[in-house]
Amino acid sequence: MTLIKSISGIRGTIGGNAGDNLTPIDIVRFTTAYGMWLKESDNTAKKVVVGRDSRPSGKMVENIVTSTLVSLGYEVINIGMATTPTTELAVAAESAAGGIIITASHNPKNWNALKLLNNHGEFLNDKDGKRILDIAEAENFNYSEIEGIGKISEINNYDEYHIESVSKLKLVNKEAVSRANFKVAIDCVNSVGGIVIPKLLKALGVNDIVELYCTPDGNFPHNPEPLPENLTEISKLIKDKGADVGFVVDPDVDRLAIICEDGSMFGEEYTLVAVADYVLSKTPGNTVSNLSSTRALRDITEKYGMIYNSAAVGEVNVVAKMKETNAIIGGEGNGGVIYPESHYGRDALTGIALFLSLMAEKKQKVSEIKKSYPEYFISKNKIQLDKGIDVSGILKSLENKFKDNPLHTIDGLKIEFPETREWVHLRKSNTEPIIRIYSESRSAEKADALAKMIMLEIEKLR
Repeated sequence: MTLIKSISGIRGTIGGNAGDNLTPIDIVRFTTAYGMWLKESDNTAKKVVVGRDSRPSGKMVENIVTSTLVSLGYEVINIGMATTPTTELAVAAESAAGGIIITASHNPKNWNALKLLNNHGEFLNDKDGKRILDIAEAENFNYSEIEGIGKISEINNYDEYHIESVSKLKLVNKEAVSRANFKVAIDCVNSVGGIVIPKLLKALGVNDIVELYCTPDGNFPHNPEPLPENLTEISKLIKDKGADVGFVVDPDVDRLAIICEDGSMFGEEYTLVAVADYVLSKTPGNTVSNLSSTRALRDITEKYGMIYNSAAVGEVNVVAKMKETNAIIGGEGNGGVIYPESHYGRDALTGIALFLSLMAEKKQKVSEIKKSYPEYFISKNKIQLDKGIDVSGILKSLENKFKDNPLHTIDGLKIEFPETREWVHLRKSNTEPIIRIYSESRSAEKADALAKMIMLEIEKLR
């Protein structure tokens, strides 16, 4: 059983001992710390938006979170079952002080979490997240007296608000999508995507929808992380039903995986690449992804004469770099598309709408679209760390060894090999005693070989 505290919130397994798992006591403690942090900020709003995914523990956690916020004097705008991007949009729409999303994203159903938002509906930065951790640790809590307690207001139509906002984006070509008469298969892993994705598709003019696992009861029928090994059923369904494309979302609908008409994987890394290609073909501008994402986004960006920048891993870091560089599209290689015309958050609904627009305008099969992009392969490895090992020293030694290569040190160490268009990214895990090693090359074999070469160099330094 596990409880993990970080700058983005708190997550853990339900039940067990307080302090070791996500128990009611831990939920109250962390929600109170968040509410007290809001009072420290300059924002005078007294509203907090709360949304949740469909996990069996969701309603229980929601009740504790909303009651705790009421005890601190806040008006809670409870939007019920909602996606993460829907909750983010609701914070801005309500001019709220912040928001809490109750979801453990791609973790199994016995997990849950509180993800925390600022008054812009964006995830907290490092400074603010650490301040909340400090408040929670100190437990110097102060609740409202009876005259000052808050209230709960329930609003249940924010999925419609979200769908309408996506439909109105100027690059979403509803007319072309409707004319294309696509057959679309979806796997929503029995979470909130099962509510909102069919509604979105119908709003875009897609009427032939093949639904798989769209009952929002939180009983995930397979591992909810949208990785190829977990998507065999929808892959077969697409071929059996003759669907033009398949879309798969995680439980809180901020990640999007795409499957080709032949059942093959489009590749999570290429979700952002394809959407960026479409956006850049219409609008000149810069792009951003994290250091562990495919080089293909850089290639596509430079094809349009624009500038690509990389950020440290983590949505908040990508958003910060996007704002700094005035990027018009960005995200992460896990299927997370961030389109500022909508909002600064990963949003599978926006990704679906823009990808369908791309399909409709190109009039190509999804597999043909995939073949039009530079082909790269990422190898993901890790090295177990011995107790007391000097990770910083190892990374510094590698930095010196490869000093003639382009290097990035904002998040571990990334080494580029420009002649072969390869890279390797090393970073220490915040939750496990390991070094993660991601490498990319033009073939899976070369990516594996690059990772092994770096791992051998690390062994020499241990």
